[in-house]
Amino acid sequence: MGRVLVLLTVLTLLFFLPWWVLLASGTGWPVPVVVGGAVLCGAAEAAFPVAMVRGHGRRQSDRAARMADTTLGVVWVLFVWSALGGAVRLVSAVLGAGGQTTARGVSLTVVVVAVILLTWGHVEAMRVPRVRRVDVTVPRLGPGLDGTRVVVLADTHYGPIDRARWSARVADVVNALEPDIVCHAGDIADGTIARRREQVAPLGTVRARLARVYVTGNHEYHGEAQGWLDLMAGLGWDALHNRHLIVERGGDRLVLAGVDDRTAASSGLSGHSADHDTALAGADPDLPVLLVAHQPKQVAQAVASGVDLQVSGHTHGGQMWPFHYLVRLDQPVVQGLSRHGERTQLYTSRGAGYWGPPFRIFAPSEISLLVLRSPV
Repeated sequence: MGRVLVLLTVLTLLFFLPWWVLLASGTGWPVPVVVGGAVLCGAAEAAFPVAMVRGHGRRQSDRAARMADTTLGVVWVLFVWSALGGAVRLVSAVLGAGGQTTARGVSLTVVVVAVILLTWGHVEAMRVPRVRRVDVTVPRLGPGLDGTRVVVLADTHYGPIDRARWSARVADVVNALEPDIVCHAGDIADGTIARRREQVAPLGTVRARLARVYVTGNHEYHGEAQGWLDLMAGLGWDALHNRHLIVERGGDRLVLAGVDDRTAASSGLSGHSADHDTALAGADPDLPVLLVAHQPKQVAQAVASGVDLQVSGHTHGGQMWPFHYLVRLDQPVVQGLSRHGERTQLYTSRGAGYWGPPFRIFAPSEISLLVLRSPV
């Protein structure tokens, strides 16, 4: 009961604040406008949880999911900028510059900014990600592996909006980079395999000289995690389900390992958990290790296991500003290259797709190209 009350309180605040700042509080708009806005906000608040349940519950209605996800994105942007607008009005009142003119000016500004950001954010979410190149020096990397090109895909989140053509174009971009290794760092899709198979299929055309590897993300454990591992294996990818393989180039070798998402153990799925010891069992301890693990916070276990470089996703770079501040409360890193302990580096991708609201605001998507460098 407590959780329901918290959820209702949050929903009410999300929908109430924009109405209050934009229409009701000191703006002096005509009564029909204020009342009509209240009815619209109330109806949207009532319809939103219904659409969420129909879209993301057992029924898996893509139409309902699109409605719920878009509503969430729109109300989030309106809430954030209404809060900022309310703060501006408060400061203006303290400085003696309040009144109806200021209230209306703030209201109109918030609406214009929201429309611009939502339009731009949707374009950013639906576009093929830009390539983000980063050189990573790995001290234990042999000279034969210098220049190894590692492409990281993460968080494709194939979902209610059909992105099969987007998926094919992403595969083309990856192939144009001529990678040695391609890693999919999890959260491949939302929904059942039967519903998302067509969107995932273009991943079978991805090429790599040495290896294509995939690990599960937390979203796989909402349903068919083992099925996704099997599907990717069927598309020719190595599913690194707590295991490793060895890649070799120029006479030097690299351990390429992967672990399940950290939520796997609580999923109830037999044989699934993030097991670094099993993933690295039998590996030569003198060889450098590249680990694929969905969540950045799994880097603590990577440090303990002597991993040289972990690649992750999960954060989406925050996806919709200022959500990255909340992400930072849960994860050690939001995006980019970081160092942890004496040996371990972590690269966190902002992800190729999006989850939920089809918007990316101040958190552009990416296809990551990591060029490994030997110090020799």
